[in-house]
Amino acid sequence: MNQMTILESPRPCAILEGWQASLELVFTAKNNKTVLSRNHHFGPLMVQKPFYPESPKVCHIYLLHPPGGVVHGDQLKINANIEASAHALITTPAAGKFYRSAGQVASLTQILQVEDSAFLEWLPQETLLFNESKVHLKTLIKLSQKARFIGWEMLCLGRKASAEPYTSGQCRQHFELWREDKPLFIERCQIEGQASMLKEKWGMDHFPLTATLIATHCTKAQLKAVQDLFAQASFTKDSIKGHISVTLKDDLLICRFLGEQAEQARHCFIEVWKLIRPAIMQQEAHIPRIWNT
Repeated sequence: MNQMTILESPRPCAILEGWQASLELVFTAKNNKTVLSRNHHFGPLMVQKPFYPESPKVCHIYLLHPPGGVVHGDQLKINANIEASAHALITTPAAGKFYRSAGQVASLTQILQVEDSAFLEWLPQETLLFNESKVHLKTLIKLSQKARFIGWEMLCLGRKASAEPYTSGQCRQHFELWREDKPLFIERCQIEGQASMLKEKWGMDHFPLTATLIATHCTKAQLKAVQDLFAQASFTKDSIKGHISVTLKDDLLICRFLGEQAEQARHCFIEVWKLIRPAIMQQEAHIPRIWNT
């Protein structure tokens, strides 16, 4: 009589919820042109082909996340290296969206390396945090001594147009800019729904959107030009509901926007970028086509 051997089923492996996605980009200066010499992606994170709307020296790239939004457990990682003498402009076709979480934290880590005599323009559209989302955002920019950088990040809490305020959720945000081994700008922020920081005058004063623009190799001339820009009628309190400011620390220009609408923050920063870009990047501003679609 044959005996039947019963094998114990192995324990199921732990399943990590969410998408694991990564993108590695390398920009190289070659024959008086910036080329995308490496474009490696894993998971739903990629770029379209390089665009050259203004000059072969300036490579425009659009970061794409086909799912259209980030859910709990998603882990997205972007690494970009702009090699010596290359010039890259990196943006996104739409706002990044982080949906409500069922428990796990969603994360986005962005590490950007800019080598000597290279230029990076980091100009993503706003990041939108849905109510009850749990998010960790980290952006680290490493500059060589002669590298140049203009960049911004915009964070919007809740969805005002859908009458959904940010009353419950968590966001840990890190933004760091280094030149060689010296920190130029380090900001770390812990945001929680119903926290007093979201309501008090010393915090966000009930405004749902906070944004920061940073540019290197600026002088008092650029500071004065931006101050004059903000003094114009289109930037008065009657036109913009919120607060805008500009500061120069050594050669670092820092613009802040605290307000209600991402469209106003974007308009403000685009005007600043158009004003200071020729002096910093030796190129007149050329609006990426994707911003107009």
